[in-house]
Amino acid sequence: MSHPYSTAPETGPNLGLIVLQSDETIERDMRRLLPAKTPLYISRVPSDAHVTADSLRTMANHLTDAAGLFPRGLGFATIGYGCTSGTSQIGIPEIARLTHAGANTQTVTQPVSALLAACAHLGLTRLGFLSPYIEPVSKHLRDILAQNGIATPAFGSFDEACEAKVVRIDTPSIIDAASQIAAQSDIQALFLSCTNLRTLDAIPKLERTLGIPVLSSNLVLAWHMAQLSHTKTAPYSCRLVTAP
Repeated sequence: MSHPYSTAPETGPNLGLIVLQSDETIERDMRRLLPAKTPLYISRVPSDAHVTADSLRTMANHLTDAAGLFPRGLGFATIGYGCTSGTSQIGIPEIARLTHAGANTQTVTQPVSALLAACAHLGLTRLGFLSPYIEPVSKHLRDILAQNGIATPAFGSFDEACEAKVVRIDTPSIIDAASQIAAQSDIQALFLSCTNLRTLDAIPKLERTLGIPVLSSNLVLAWHMAQLSHTKTAPYSCRLVTAP
């Protein structure tokens, strides 16, 4: 026996997030940074266990397929690609093109565009920069920031290429390294790069100690996705989220 039924409207705006296969951090961070009822859909893209320029560029071959794994027929306000260094290697326009080819979304973003938007929002042009990765990977991203008017005169790295080790770097290590970087030069803010680095617990402590904004890949990506989709961010102790 069949029964009649009615349908409920979509709860949108829908957000999508393409996560690296090796990333253990960004999903839990997004759940902390976005309101609990935000419709957030996750897909994953194959990624190498070790981060090099070549392994980052290879993800471009799978990005459209990853976007195509979101529910068919569902429209998105924005889809975020969760890789900072991968964005710098593949390129912002190419990531947008590949994502649009696989999914119905109004906008596409990633941590690099999100960081540039956050810097514009806060009026920042000089950042301290902490990366977990080997120097050649970080240099390409710093060059892109420089091309967009963002200097990174203070830099430090954990010099680690293995993602399984990056995600295990603890909060005291991040705070110690970031504090040393902040002391290197006259900077307006700190940026903690990498979506797999567990930065959220370090950010409020660093802001209280240093007295400057502290941004991270996941923080700026969540903020930018919220801006693009006209969604609020969840209450969080960070100058970017609380800035008007």
